[in-house]
Amino acid sequence: TSEFIDEMVSKHHFDRDELLDVFAHAQHKPAVIEAISRPPKAKPWLQYRASFVNQQRVSYGLKFWQENRKTLKRAERQYGVPQEIIVALIGVETIYGRNMGSFSTLDALTTLAFDYPRRAAFFRDELENYLLLAREQQFDVRDMKSSYAGAIGIPQFMPSSYRNYALDFNGNSTVDLRNEAADAIGSVGNYLKGYGWVRHGLISVPAQVGDANSLGAIDAPRSMGDWLTADVTTGTRITPDEPARLLDYTVGEGKEFWLGFNNFEVITRYNNSDYYAMSVFQLAEVLKAARKPRLSPRRFVRSSGRVKIPQNNYLIKVKIHPSP
Repeated sequence: TSEFIDEMVSKHHFDRDELLDVFAHAQHKPAVIEAISRPPKAKPWLQYRASFVNQQRVSYGLKFWQENRKTLKRAERQYGVPQEIIVALIGVETIYGRNMGSFSTLDALTTLAFDYPRRAAFFRDELENYLLLAREQQFDVRDMKSSYAGAIGIPQFMPSSYRNYALDFNGNSTVDLRNEAADAIGSVGNYLKGYGWVRHGLISVPAQVGDANSLGAIDAPRSMGDWLTADVTTGTRITPDEPARLLDYTVGEGKEFWLGFNNFEVITRYNNSDYYAMSVFQLAEVLKAARKPRLSPRRFVRSSGRVKIPQNNYLIKVKIHPSP
């Protein structure tokens, strides 16, 4: 750590003795290395989705939306990000602040910066940003809790994102992503806009594929005109020059196809996973359906036991309890 301390002193004018004391008390956490080194389980799509698009997140999400409806409307007006996307993303990340992590942020980032060579540069940068954040926000670096990777608060911002995108959205002169839902809401909107969210832009639509075997590689975006030429169609009118990426998800013995547009890609900047982005999108659609004016979720559930995502007839089994 001595080289890092030298850099923080020369580059950012930190007090050397204070940093020596900070790192003397920072603890190496084997559990952090174990957690980040553990290979992610390759869950099938439907199992992965069920982890996020479920009764718990829908119920808590409706409550969160109701309690913060004015703030969500203001964030949508200001940043162009639909309210349901902000609500869904926060739900996927921490179940609306219920699971923000219990690791010491200092211990986690110090462990990863100096004892995890594969991503040491990334976490060293985040440790630098964390120390700067603590100085700017005037909190003790030993006090903050986070995920094992150092993600902080209701929206799970890494320290660099906290410094670049977190906002005082309730006007109380503090930026607090751990305790202030309004700050989390505004900060998520600001983050997505900062990464290129387009107001009223498409996110994803289901697609019908004539012959999947003839498509070749589908990872790269193509224009809608090119997809139509390849016999990939949708039930939505989309301009021919709109770029999109074809997404495939295994369902039972077959596959379902979707087209992901610019705003879908922006969601992946939060977590670089198509499964993640689609889960956020589909949870958002369920939440939006539950709050639609004149929709009676109780009656809908009694008749079918399902919520119907309104734009594409895609069905997800989840009971709805409407907000008051």
